Amino acid sequence: MKVSHYFEWEEYITGGHAQSVDNQRKIMDRHGVEYTTRPTLDADLLHLNNMGPKSLYYAKQARRADVPVLVHTHQTAEDFEESFAFSNLLAKPMKPYLRYAYSLADHLVCPSEYNRRVVEEYADAPKTVISNGFDPEKVEGYDDEDLRETYLDRYDLDPPVVFNVGHVIKRKGLEAFVETAHEMPELDFVWFGYLNPAGGELDRFLKSRDTKRLVESAPDNCQFTGYVEDIEGAFAAGDVFFWPSKNENEGIALLEAMSCGKPLVIRDIPTYDWLDDGTHCLKASGAVGDFAASLDRLRDLDLREQLGHAAAEKSREFELDAIGDDLVSLYRELAR
Repeated sequence: MKVSHYFEWEEYITGGHAQSVDNQRKIMDRHGVEYTTRPTLDADLLHLNNMGPKSLYYAKQARRADVPVLVHTHQTAEDFEESFAFSNLLAKPMKPYLRYAYSLADHLVCPSEYNRRVVEEYADAPKTVISNGFDPEKVEGYDDEDLRETYLDRYDLDPPVVFNVGHVIKRKGLEAFVETAHEMPELDFVWFGYLNPAGGELDRFLKSRDTKRLVESAPDNCQFTGYVEDIEGAFAAGDVFFWPSKNENEGIALLEAMSCGKPLVIRDIPTYDWLDDGTHCLKASGAVGDFAASLDRLRDLDLREQLGHAAAEKSREFELDAIGDDLVSLYRELAR
């Protein structure tokens, strides 16, 4: 079996979307699945990870050539909103575009049950839920005390540290993060990650006015590091993972935080129905007072350890070795 595993605009896309594609390729490598990253019909299966115009072209060509087309539903209009400059405006035409794009698939693979429910409104194609997963090797050094001290010193952080990891965009709860830091000046808040959706030189163009305003209005106890080379350092320094995101298809950074045994404070959104409040995490309504109350409870070290242990146990279901068989089985089923 040979898979054409194509990720259009791969050189420009970062974050969870890019990590998911990397995870899929690690799975294929581990299972001995032959693949090419070029779009080609000289394959038993075409797997598309970003439905740009070139992907649409090859999807249509593949269907004419009787090559099965699998499309990953990384994008929805709902998830696209409040991402970067003009994203709310672009989300309106994005939905009919994605409806057409996803209709070209023989099968859709959805990263979560919530994403599957959303995509039901986009296309009638059969759907399989397979987590994006995470690679525990990526964060295995999080418990290195020297690394922790290095990052605490570098960013002048005083434990217990409230932290987030990922792109700094409004949809991910930026406003709640900053406002909660205002409410709790005695705690250090730090957000590790790019200050825009694409990183690097596109910063000034893609960062929305609201994002700039919120970052600039952050209090002294709240800082944004920008890109960090060693992501293990972020998980080493942080004590409580604060994830106030308004909408997620899944959230790889959250899975990584869970695997590190970090207690979670998250917004109560449908994506995380599989996490039990009070067992795997603390859920808040989205009001700043509710977030602050949950973070205040986690001053208790025993509660932090209890929630962190349960989260780590739950995270094992999402390791690449746990989800890999499902992806490869779907490939083999479609490629018959």
